[in-house]
Amino acid sequence: MVHFVGAGPGAPDLITVRGQRLLAEADVIIYAGSLVNPQLLEGKKKECQVYNSAVMTLEEVLAVMEEAEEQGKTTVRLHTGDPCIYGAIREQMDALDEKGIAYDTCPGVSAFCGAASALNLEYTLPDVSQSVIITRMAGRTPVPEQEEIASLASHQATMVVFLSAGLLEQLSERLVAGGYSKDTPAAIVYKATWPEEETYLCTVGTLAETAEKHKITKTALMIIGKAVTHSHYARSDLYHPAFSTEFRESSQ
Repeated sequence: MVHFVGAGPGAPDLITVRGQRLLAEADVIIYAGSLVNPQLLEGKKKECQVYNSAVMTLEEVLAVMEEAEEQGKTTVRLHTGDPCIYGAIREQMDALDEKGIAYDTCPGVSAFCGAASALNLEYTLPDVSQSVIITRMAGRTPVPEQEEIASLASHQATMVVFLSAGLLEQLSERLVAGGYSKDTPAAIVYKATWPEEETYLCTVGTLAETAEKHKITKTALMIIGKAVTHSHYARSDLYHPAFSTEFRESSQ
């Protein structure tokens, strides 16, 4: 059996209870060493075999899983954040399907949630933003043409940009081309929830300048939109005394 487990955004106590249990029970752990906090491995069994996928190919990862399965062992494939976001898990699952190896997924706290917590930020503010777009810049790995940053920016929703800390000049250009003004609020969150976490408020026009000033080149998320400044929002109707719900009658 293979368990795909979300490690959370970085802090070792932000893994789920289920994920922690699966790690403690695993005979084999394959973890994304370039991003997963190694402290998460401290609770593993003494005899557990550990592999760092940062130095492995997909084929090598699959070979370890297949060998473990043949030996009746349980494998945890430990991905950063939540495996469903930029985890490249589908290709692993399809290969496991072909080999007849069973698997399941344990969700994790995504880095975009960790980044929001670092800023005490609410992404969905009434009258400001009710949608969150999670995306990245095209780099060595392309993105579908219809999902190019400028096209997504035209919605003016809150945007969280992964895997693009080294492309911030281009990111600013594409955001402006899509309709954001240069003074649109933005934030850079470096290593959200890790001890070395850093947060910087800036604007779309100063993203690259801010990152350069603080020597941030990777392991950071960019948040774009008016929700960053959490101002000029409307009160939630859900808790308004004049608003009735299934559980509470209006008092006005």
